[in-house]
Amino acid sequence: MDLTATFFENPLRPAVWTSQAAVPAALPAPIGWVTGREGLAEIGHDGTGFAFDNEGPRHKVWLDPHLLADRPVTNAEWQAFMADGGYANPLLWLADGWAWVQENGIEAPLYWVKDGPKESGAWQRYALDGLKPVKPAEPVCHISYYEADAFARWASARLPTEAEWEAMAEGLDPDSGNQLDAAGPVRPLPSEGSALWFGDVWEWTGSAYLPYPGFKPAAGAVGEYNGKFMVSQMVLRGGSCATPRGHLRASYRNFFYPHQRWMYAGLRLAKDA
Repeated sequence: MDLTATFFENPLRPAVWTSQAAVPAALPAPIGWVTGREGLAEIGHDGTGFAFDNEGPRHKVWLDPHLLADRPVTNAEWQAFMADGGYANPLLWLADGWAWVQENGIEAPLYWVKDGPKESGAWQRYALDGLKPVKPAEPVCHISYYEADAFARWASARLPTEAEWEAMAEGLDPDSGNQLDAAGPVRPLPSEGSALWFGDVWEWTGSAYLPYPGFKPAAGAVGEYNGKFMVSQMVLRGGSCATPRGHLRASYRNFFYPHQRWMYAGLRLAKDA
């Protein structure tokens, strides 16, 4: 993520490596909806094996009836949001988000640039394999919480809570997604099956990054890390293509400020049932 941010500042937009030629992936089927867990559930790490301190203590939560999208939002769906004036409609945005859009001239995900005239050029995206055309079937990436929330409102949906996300992902194989390995350039790829829940892009949730009930910061440097950051940030779940393979769990909590988007962040939709 740091390398991508750094090289994007170079006006030549250099490629760090050459991506292998690939057959363009077909667009996935329209988003389907799966029924989330309902009623009393437990989330948080169970204490078996390694976990970061912010993943516990394990505790009970109440889940109202809800639906979760069966895959992340794609670039094609994001471009439909853009074409419908999503970045220009203040009714879709949180107040802070709209101010951020106006102050920074935001009109597309980070690292998206126009190939040719601004009015008619095609969108390209920059990654470590250089500037490439935006691939419609890939999960949208490098968006902020503000953008994810606005898209969800445009789509007549919302973002899932972190409890809804974890309750659905618990028990699935987290090592099945597109994650960091020796397979070549790090970028989101269309996935299938349980991989849809892990890898490719971190998924924004609608949950503020706060301590779980009973959480106490650990002594020493670890406590300095998580305890003091539990304010003004939002939780992301699911890992990304830049997450080391085998490093993920359903309970893993990532967190960023709502305007940040240099990380591999996308979104999954949710609805009240």
